[in-house]
Amino acid sequence: MTLDHLLKNVRTLDIDGSTAVGIGAIRFDSRQLQPGDVFVAVRGTQADGHAFIENALQAGVAAVVCETYDLPRPVKATVVRVGNTAEALGIMAANYYDRPSHALKLVGVTGTNGKTTVVTLLWQLFSKLGYKCGMIGTIEHRIGDELRASTHTTPDPLQLHALMREMADAGCTHVFMEVSSHAVHQRRIAGLHFAGAVFTNLSHDHLDYHKTFAAYRDAKKMFFDDLPGDAFALSNADDRNGAVMLQNTRAAGHFYGLKTPADFKTRLLENSLDGLYLEIDGTELHARLIGEFNAYNLTATYAAARLLGVEKMQALTALSDLRGAEGRFDYLKHPAKAACIGIVDYAHTPDALEKVLETIQKLRARNAKVITVTGAGGDRDKTKRPQMAQVSARFSDQVILTSDNPRSEDPAAILRDMESGLDEEGLKKTLVIQDREQAIKTAVRLAGDHDVILIAGKGHEKYQEIKGVRYPFDDKETLKKFFYEYANSA
Repeated sequence: MTLDHLLKNVRTLDIDGSTAVGIGAIRFDSRQLQPGDVFVAVRGTQADGHAFIENALQAGVAAVVCETYDLPRPVKATVVRVGNTAEALGIMAANYYDRPSHALKLVGVTGTNGKTTVVTLLWQLFSKLGYKCGMIGTIEHRIGDELRASTHTTPDPLQLHALMREMADAGCTHVFMEVSSHAVHQRRIAGLHFAGAVFTNLSHDHLDYHKTFAAYRDAKKMFFDDLPGDAFALSNADDRNGAVMLQNTRAAGHFYGLKTPADFKTRLLENSLDGLYLEIDGTELHARLIGEFNAYNLTATYAAARLLGVEKMQALTALSDLRGAEGRFDYLKHPAKAACIGIVDYAHTPDALEKVLETIQKLRARNAKVITVTGAGGDRDKTKRPQMAQVSARFSDQVILTSDNPRSEDPAAILRDMESGLDEEGLKKTLVIQDREQAIKTAVRLAGDHDVILIAGKGHEKYQEIKGVRYPFDDKETLKKFFYEYANSA
């Protein structure tokens, strides 16, 4: 493959050398370079690829793509200067893999909460209708029924386009993917052709990276701003930022909602532990999922399916049989106390935690206590830590603050940050147990016959990250273990 083919649709500023040169592979990690590769100097959060251009030249690359350079002359490699190397990388990756997203109906889902659930529901719905589908998300990737582990919400551009190529070659017709604000800001989705985009909601998160809420919102909005004219843009009418997302998009804009007039409207008729009774577009149905937030997720799924050409009753029939994503309001019944339940949820933002706890408050028995086990991740937005504790105390009878993924931080320091958000009343109902397993064990020990235990923050994750090491840990399996341990000892 030649460099000029890779540079198709890349906005170049100047080129020094021949673009007819053959290229072995595209690399943005200088440690992986081989002679004949093209090195794209991307400015990352940890390192700037421009610092490794000389290393790349010494490795014998055929070309370098960069934003600025000050190199001794002459050099054997072709040097291409662009305005944004991250964007160039995505477009070059698309060209390298023969633009696979153009052969697929690709739908991206973005928002603070609900991305994983909506993507999972769309994959399930279209699979039930007989389509072979791909899925790219926080929990897993899927090519049809083939399962792949996931390490990031949105993979890097080379991985992403390689995955799209596999999906297209495997006969997939539709692909549903989570689109994080980081991915948009870092241009990881550059070169992808989207058939549609869905906005779920926006609340406090990732301010460690974006610094301000406005910057976080604008990163989400950029996704919609960049959609092609032949795509659809679907937004939550009930979210205060729902209309903002569609302000400048070229795509066909549509709204869904429960409370505000919208193109796709749902009424919540009943919300119980048996599921949701909904009226969607004038037709009543029962869904297995629980909670008002899932009424939104189901409505977004239905609306996206309709915008992709699915007939109304086909979509509604499939919708009634869908299951939620792993670790999202995932609940277990106590084997010895049938009315006592445990819920595992990924809620790791104040808004998500509040939604889950509000749902539990509406569904719990009148005499039931709510026991919440929660923490906050290390090396992430510190401002939400006291808010997480405040929300927990406001909606729970008993709170146990514990370690989440402390990463490189001191777990005790994270817990002190959380405690700082509690007033005297909140502190009275709060225990601090740093060891997460012991915290869950304590919650089970404290639970009465009708109580509800919420284990929040990690959801589907099968590990706990401490000082750079990921140790095996599964909230649901830990909860199950102590349920049975206490049942057998009773």
